[in-house]
Amino acid sequence: MGMKNNMGATDSRTRIALGLGSAVVGSATLGGLLGLGTTVGAVLLLLALVLVGTGIVRLCLVYRLLGIDTSGSR
Repeated sequence: MGMKNNMGATDSRTRIALGLGSAVVGSATLGGLLGLGTTVGAVLLLLALVLVGTGIVRLCLVYRLLGIDTSGSR
């Protein structure tokens, strides 16, 4: 019975792209290549994980709480 997708293809691709970008910057920060600090690097990696994860499964719990559906299947 799972949860219904509430995210469209464009939204999904955008989240994955932003997540991958955040992962690169976060990894570079934690690796010492950027001087943003370890906290910023860790937060960026966590944000990347959430963005890529929600983009892959096309389900956002915040969207669900706010009643947003970009999937076009309403």
